[in-house]
Amino acid sequence: MFDPVEKLKEFIRHPSVSADSAFADGMKGAQSFVSELLQSIGFEVEVVQTDLHPIILASRGTDPSWPHVIIYGHYDVQPADPLNLWESEAFEPEQRGDRLYGRGTADNKGPLMTHIAAVGKLLEAEPDLPLRITFMIEGEEEMGSPSFPKFLEQYSERLKQADLVFLSDTGIPSEDQVVITCGLRGLVLFDIEVTTAKSDLHSGLHGGVLRNPIQALTEVCASLHGPDGRVNVPGFYDDVLDVEPWEKDELVKYGTDTEAYRKFLGIPAFYTAEGFTPFEAVRFMPTLDFNGIGGGYQGEGSKTVIPSKAMAKVSCRLVANQDPKKIRQLVYAAIRERAPKDVTLRLIDQHEGTPYVVVPPDRSNTPADQSPVLADAFRAADTAIADVFGKPPLYLREGGSVPIIADIKRVLGLDSVMFGLFLPEDNLHAPNESFHLGVMERGMKVSEQVLRKLAGR
Repeated sequence: MFDPVEKLKEFIRHPSVSADSAFADGMKGAQSFVSELLQSIGFEVEVVQTDLHPIILASRGTDPSWPHVIIYGHYDVQPADPLNLWESEAFEPEQRGDRLYGRGTADNKGPLMTHIAAVGKLLEAEPDLPLRITFMIEGEEEMGSPSFPKFLEQYSERLKQADLVFLSDTGIPSEDQVVITCGLRGLVLFDIEVTTAKSDLHSGLHGGVLRNPIQALTEVCASLHGPDGRVNVPGFYDDVLDVEPWEKDELVKYGTDTEAYRKFLGIPAFYTAEGFTPFEAVRFMPTLDFNGIGGGYQGEGSKTVIPSKAMAKVSCRLVANQDPKKIRQLVYAAIRERAPKDVTLRLIDQHEGTPYVVVPPDRSNTPADQSPVLADAFRAADTAIADVFGKPPLYLREGGSVPIIADIKRVLGLDSVMFGLFLPEDNLHAPNESFHLGVMERGMKVSEQVLRKLAGR
């Protein structure tokens, strides 16, 4: 059996930034590394070519009477910028205490390695384990998984034979409190572009003659929220479902220390829609956020121009029962109505994702058609987590988005057990990303126990 920490270090040394073509060699290296590792523990590996980065499909076990688990992960990572803020090299892993530092340690190379190592150990002990396991590992998650829906459609007949998807691409609040994520927010992303003159203009010669596009853009953006923080778009909240009482109870167990949360964020005060705590707002309510804004001169000193163009990047996070296409139409209609008529407005579509919710078993509103193997997996995870971490897991919706989970449900009809492994202090998408090796070790034990239980052992 291989050393999982040393293998994780080797994995991290491949700079697999999917969004930047300058890292093509790192992407190829990471894909080859994972493929060869899976082959070494007895899997038949198929590398599925896509328009961008390949998807690894690896399987073992062929008996159709055995339960079938798909384990999902991704081998691509975020860019490491700004490099000057890293205390060690981003793609040269460094262990300091009980943490391993490097880009991708927590998202998602560490959690993926946790499952690969658990499967390797399990199959080494029981090579005839009566369980079909398929690893489905993509290389485009950090850029919105553009090739993934097409791949699912192409391989649907093969993959829909599975019973569930098992993955670790979500978070936990502390080293001893695991969260099983049972809901993910959807996404609608777009850009707003406002143009006036054909080029930048001298503000002294032409100021007062035309509307400044920065002014027009910021007025439109400001109109999209009310004073209470709610999104000011007619119909935006119409399809939002009430939160189930058991979900509120789980959130109370998670924690209600808003002051500690405020200090962690480093903000002077919360700006939350009336009637919701910060913890409820980030998990149960949709949002509209501005992710970037630009226009005019950005350099040192002054340059007195009226810019010809200004732009903003916008994201909406959606909750269960909201349709991203409907929300896009509603928001676009509000922007078009409020934009001044003496500017040229352009709305540029970016990607979108559907929200996802799965109800754990033994809740009062569990769907009657829920897969028995899925229910077994939830119960096995509950028991294993309580045994290994010392506390039962909490079942919570996540504020973030993993759009491919909803795609898997839509195309394959499969639900997912999302076993969180990364911590708030792991600095996902930021400098000095790290992964807690103690959590990794315990995560391996949980993964092994869950898979063993599903195999009837």
